[in-house]
Amino acid sequence: MNLSRFGKKITRGSGISQLMADLGRALSGHEEMLMLGGGNPAHIPQVQQRFRECMRRMLDQNGVFERAIGNYDGPQGNMAFIEALVALFQQEFGWDITPANIALTNGSQTAFFILFNIFGGTYEDGSRKKILLPLAPEYIGYADVGLEDDLFLANKPNIELLENHLFKYHINFETLRIDDSIGAVCVSRPTNPTGNVLTDSEIARLSALAAEHGVPLILDNAYGVPFPHIIFTDAHLSWNPNTILCMSLSKLGLPAFRTGIIVAREDIVRALSEANAVMSLAPTGMGAAIACELVKSGEILRLSREIIRPYYEKRVRQAVEQLQHGLEGLDYHIHKPEGALFLWLWLPGLSITADELYERLKRRGCLIVPGHYFFPGLDEPWRHKDECIRITYSQEDKVVTAGLKIIAEEVRRAYTK
Repeated sequence: MNLSRFGKKITRGSGISQLMADLGRALSGHEEMLMLGGGNPAHIPQVQQRFRECMRRMLDQNGVFERAIGNYDGPQGNMAFIEALVALFQQEFGWDITPANIALTNGSQTAFFILFNIFGGTYEDGSRKKILLPLAPEYIGYADVGLEDDLFLANKPNIELLENHLFKYHINFETLRIDDSIGAVCVSRPTNPTGNVLTDSEIARLSALAAEHGVPLILDNAYGVPFPHIIFTDAHLSWNPNTILCMSLSKLGLPAFRTGIIVAREDIVRALSEANAVMSLAPTGMGAAIACELVKSGEILRLSREIIRPYYEKRVRQAVEQLQHGLEGLDYHIHKPEGALFLWLWLPGLSITADELYERLKRRGCLIVPGHYFFPGLDEPWRHKDECIRITYSQEDKVVTAGLKIIAEEVRRAYTK
């Protein structure tokens, strides 16, 4: 098959395609796998019951379900849902926004594809600009969305060692540089893959630097406040016209409906809407239709704060304790889990690479993600990239417990042999 340059780039294989393929096989039931690799949210009974009730309410109201499945929304997205979000953000945060400041996309991944390619790549004057990732490691899904190669520039972190085999990454502002080669700055908070939460002061400093150089700050808030609130530290969410805030309904528990939410300046929202029209006519509306009443009533905040956050906070404590017990006596570090669905395990001096560990674990029916995929834009040799793995703790208790046991056994085997 003879492919274009873009065709070859997008079909050559990537970390995110491997991750999603493994996820699909594991969840389809064709293979007996302990799925500790993907980012699928937990099936929390109380949350799923509310979604079921929302769907039943749609079905019981004359014409509501038919309109939801039978009509296109505009390229900006479902306007009733957008208006509900505006009211929620005004009430919760006091933001000075209107419906013209919000666009929906077919999931956050689509939003990143659009945003990274309108701010990064080749400009009309022939100059090339990159997307700056101020804190590596970063989300695996960013790595291959560029229409052009070499789209990212990542900043190597400072590492703080903590008690009880924990550690934490910090932005190294001493080495962080923004110049004419940067088109936008992007950071996730909480960070996928590490569960790191940048402090309010770090976010404020990044925002000021981006504004000073006239580039937007893209803030990936897929796990953050006010929903789904999978964040375990005292962190506050802010927005200004130079910030592009990306949110999602996926980690709330609706990943199949692919609903991304972008809060941005009006001109950026118009650009996203134009791209939506070209790429998909309009974003899917079912996620917005199901969640609309939860947003209007504010119940989405209660579900997030009282059910979703405590659920994951309990699960992550259990997972960390099991790993600490299973790896006792070894040289290991777990990134301090401050949010999201993952544990980031660093194994200094491991005799094999994270890729080799991935293959060993896969043979034993346990899937994780090797760490090197999470460093787009950091091309310098750094052994640390091959000493880390990402582990998901959102699956059923028995799955996580069994998977962590296998991980501890294989890590111990790799260290001792």
